This record gives sequence, C-alpha cells and structure tokens, in this order.
Amino acid sequence: MEFRPILSALLRNKTGPVLVAIQVALSLAILANALHIVNIRQAVAARSTGIVQEHDIFHVQVSPLRELSHEEQLARIKSDTAVLRAVPGVVSVANTSQTPLSRSGNYNSVSADLKQDKESGVAAFYVSPDSLVKTWGLKLIEGRDFNDGDVTEIDQNTSKDFPKIIQITKAMGEKVWPGATSFVGKTLYIGVGPEAHPVRVIGVIDTLQSPGAQVGVDGETSTIVPVRLTGDRNAQYTVRTEPGQRDRVMKETEEALRRAANNQVVLKTKTLDDDRKERYRADVGLSWMLVTVSALLLLVTASGIVGMASLWVTQRRKQIGVRRALGARRLDILRYFITENIMITSIGVFTGVLLALGLNQLLVSALEMARLPATYMLGGAAIFWALGIAAVYGPAWRAASISPAMATRSA
Repeated sequence: MEFRPILSALLRNKTGPVLVAIQVALSLAILANALHIVNIRQAVAARSTGIVQEHDIFHVQVSPLRELSHEEQLARIKSDTAVLRAVPGVVSVANTSQTPLSRSGNYNSVSADLKQDKESGVAAFYVSPDSLVKTWGLKLIEGRDFNDGDVTEIDQNTSKDFPKIIQITKAMGEKVWPGATSFVGKTLYIGVGPEAHPVRVIGVIDTLQSPGAQVGVDGETSTIVPVRLTGDRNAQYTVRTEPGQRDRVMKETEEALRRAANNQVVLKTKTLDDDRKERYRADVGLSWMLVTVSALLLLVTASGIVGMASLWVTQRRKQIGVRRALGARRLDILRYFITENIMITSIGVFTGVLLALGLNQLLVSALEMARLPATYMLGGAAIFWALGIAAVYGPAWRAASISPAMATRSA
C-alpha cells in the first residue's frame, strides 16, 4: 500500500480529516482522564472500613423521654445492651459514640510530646465500654483488647476524668511516630501543650475508618477508649448479627426495645451498608456521569468517522470504479479506506495524548489528583484505533463492492 497517494488525497481535502482528527484528539484526552477519575473514585468507594462482614452490621439510636442522671444513664446503657444481646440472631453488641462512614463524629488533636506546639495529627475518637474489636471484627495486630477492668465511667458534664489507656490504628501510630515499628506502650497525648491528656497505647488495630472516611491517611487515623460515657441525651449501639439475619434482627430489635417500656424512643436504625451508600453517593454519581460522557464521546466520534467515510465513498465513486476496472481487488479498496482512516486517527491519537497529559496536569495542580498512568493513554489510543477501523469498515466495504460498470454509469 502506497501511503503517498493517500496522503496527497487527504491534503487536497483537508477540512474533513482535520475535523475528525480534532474530534479524536479531544475525545481521547477526555476519555483517558475520565476513566482515570472513575477508577480513583471506585477505589475510594471500595476502601475497607476495617469492619469484617459489613452486611451483618447495623446501628440503633435511642433517646429517653426525660433527662436522666449519670447513674440512670449508666443503668439504661447496661439495660439496653442486655435487651439487644437477648434478641435471637444477635452475635455481639457494643455501645459506641460513633460509627465509620456515618459522617458525624468526634475528632481530637493528638501529639507525641507535651512540648509540641503543633498537633501530630487529628484522630477520630471512638468511645465504647464494650469490645469494638469483637463486635466489628477489627484486626488487632499488636497488643491486646480491652477487658471489663479497663472500663471507666465518666459523666462528661461534670467530670474532668480522662481514660488512661487507648487503642490506635496502625495509620495513627505511623503518623505520630514515623519510623517506629511498635506502638504498644508508647504515650499518646490527646490535645496539644501542657493541658494535653496522656494515654498509654495498649493495642494497635490494622484498619478502622473515621466517621468521615476522608480520602488518604486521615480517613484511617482512629482511636478507641474504654469508657462508658454519659452526658449525651441519645445513646447509640452497634450490632453484629448472624449472616443473613440482619433485616429480621433490626425489626425485632426495635420491638424488643419498645417492649422494655423504659421511657425511651427508638430514633432510628440504620445499616452500615446504608452509611456506605450515602457516604459514596457523590463518588458513584460522578463515576456514572463520566462513564456516560465517555460512551457518548465514543458514539459521536464513531458517527463522525462513519459520516466522513460515507461522504468520501460517494465523492470517489467514479475513482473507485476506475480502479476496479484497472484490476484493483475488493481487498485493495477496503485496505485503502482503512489505511486512510488509520492515518487520520493516528494524528488525532498523538495529539490526544498530548492534550490528555495537559488536562491531567491541570487536574493535578488544581485538585491534587494522581498523575495519569501511561496505561490509560495507551488503552485510549488502542480504543480509538479499533473504533476507527470498526467505524470505517462498513462504508469501506460498500466502496469495495461497487462494480466498475455501476460506478462509471452513475458518475
């Protein structure tokens, strides 16, 4: 196949090829970055909370109908916990101040030394008198879990007491003590400066996401303290059920709490799946939007190539007939149009790669996105080359099927 005649023909009619090449370039630049963003968003939404078998977890929040004293709240928490544990299908229950992915919770500044005037990081602050390691199936990689003797009872409205021990996540330890290989036994300070509270690390958890589940390491810097806390009007419990029993147990849990007749109302029950869905709703929506835009770009680009090829077949009908009369085979005509399209698409692809890099650089500087891997550009190039061949094949086949007599008579 001689490329010079094809190039010469393209240069005589530049408008169509240039428009198609521009369309391919823009589509490739947008497609590569769009798919990169989709992949990042999907990876973010698929992150583990650290909780094993999330489908078996739900939370229930209750509120008393009147103000309760410290002693009454302690008794109510113990009573509610016992009621929930008695429901058939319940594996474990824990009273907790907050839950991962809920987008509502408490955070504290932490530091490694009282002399610091700047925090080492910010940690999600989980408070529970029960074992969250057991209820959530958290992976304890160093140290031990809390026991009943570790639990303190604190009225946050009147007492300035603070727990003496704490569990931290691996990400929290690495942020506070960079380079350390062990964190158990270290003293972590909750707060900054002389007023910070010292707590001793007794256990390290592999992963526990914060309520906000922020992107990056901040979403996994969490702590747990063994406290039965009063002073909040509402109480929250997290429940693990037997596999497949969650929905039934949720209904029976509400009924059991109401039957207890303890002058409180069930504010809401919510699954961890619901929290995950709401937390990542925007990420999923963005992904679907970008996928839709990408599909439309491919469709529009394919339509442009088909339209251009069909127009060229019509314009070159006599030329095709003459070539057939001089002995050109159908394969020769088919190869001519496909080669011509590959040349146009290649110009668009190479330009699109440069545009994709430029667009990604803009996103990196403005939105702190990761740089675009070469695989996306190579994959995008392959898609558009394949799309170009597929789109031009129909018109090219029709051109190759024109008989010399028909082409000459209709010219």
